[in-house]
Amino acid sequence: MRVVVVMGVSGCGKSTVGKLLAEALGGDFAEGDAFHPAANVAKMAAGNPLDDDDRGPWLGAMAAAIADWNRKGRPTVLSCSALKRRYRETLRGTVPDVVFVHLAGMRETIAARLAARRDHYMPAGLLDSQFAALEPPDAAEAIVVPVEGEPAVIVAVIVERLRDWPAIPA
Repeated sequence: MRVVVVMGVSGCGKSTVGKLLAEALGGDFAEGDAFHPAANVAKMAAGNPLDDDDRGPWLGAMAAAIADWNRKGRPTVLSCSALKRRYRETLRGTVPDVVFVHLAGMRETIAARLAARRDHYMPAGLLDSQFAALEPPDAAEAIVVPVEGEPAVIVAVIVERLRDWPAIPA
């Protein structure tokens, strides 16, 4: 396993957990938000949800990066919402053994986190659109971990589950 995508709705802890997971795996961390074109950031900052057309270039850029990281062979963790199954298929692209980790939580828990967050362009008002778009992965598609608990504990659970995670067949 070389590339892990930590996924979920905005505010679930993707970046926090992703950074800690990359450190635990002795690898690198990449922030999925950094792959957004400026127009996407402006649209979200204005309180407007992205649509599939907006997400296409963003997903394509991350899929290309995943293929590059895989060629380099160094463990890399990417934070990315990856809300829909077809988005995850795009991210997997030519790297069938990408592992997805879904940070799953109740809307109320995540809304409270978003309300406390500062200096992020994604307004809490878009959380409902994220949950509406979410196609939760099943246990065969992703490691599903609850967001409740300390980030270090969540990472320990993920690391343990990664040990037994099967590679996705090509």
